[in-house]
Amino acid sequence: MSGPRLSALVVVHNEEARLPACLDHLKFADELVVVLDKCTDSSRAIALSFGARIVEGRWDIEGDRRNTGIETCTGDWVLEVDADEHVPAALAEEIRAVIATTAYDWHEILVDNYIGERRVRHGWGASYGKAAYPGLFRKGVKIWGRDRVHPSLTWKGAKGPMLKNRLDHYVDRNISDMICRLDAYSTARARDLRERGETWGSFANNLRRMVSRFFKCYVRRKGYREGGYGLIIAICAALYPMLSHLKAKYEKD
Repeated sequence: MSGPRLSALVVVHNEEARLPACLDHLKFADELVVVLDKCTDSSRAIALSFGARIVEGRWDIEGDRRNTGIETCTGDWVLEVDADEHVPAALAEEIRAVIATTAYDWHEILVDNYIGERRVRHGWGASYGKAAYPGLFRKGVKIWGRDRVHPSLTWKGAKGPMLKNRLDHYVDRNISDMICRLDAYSTARARDLRERGETWGSFANNLRRMVSRFFKCYVRRKGYREGGYGLIIAICAALYPMLSHLKAKYEKD
């Protein structure tokens, strides 16, 4: 393809069930880069069958493995997606047009989240799900922080307008998956807090955060429009800091 070269980056751990569909939706990119983190399934063979460049290793820190993937990309631009995400044709076309014409250095992408077959558009956020994310950027402008979950980001350059078309994110199979994800996220966050000698604030402060986070997801971000799904999203978002605080204080690695 003419114009700037685009690298599509996917970081995976044992994603043989979801990786083929993800990579099939990335064929519009000039390069596929797949980071295999402690993979013991057929993810490697699947990535190679799509002609991807492979990076294999073992990382405990999410930011480290993502930065490794970005450094491996050779394109002028990087599109960062996860194995449970698909890039529809309209978004792919928009991405190619944007990187060919934009004067900016990075752009956010809107996300349609699915729980099973149900699209759940409202209520996401507060460290539990994403309504949009900064997934399209020039090589060298995005650096992930050294955290296990929800790493911070350091940017160089200027932020551009959000893209108009949406990414499809198959985030959870059902409500049980959502609860398991909350447990995994809070455990990883607690490990980060313990290593820094923190407990993420006081018990009273986290009680207040529970209320504010629930209100943010359920009311301000219109989670109420999603019925019971919006309610469980708001509950999980509210519980995340409190669970992380309690695990950091009382549990051991």
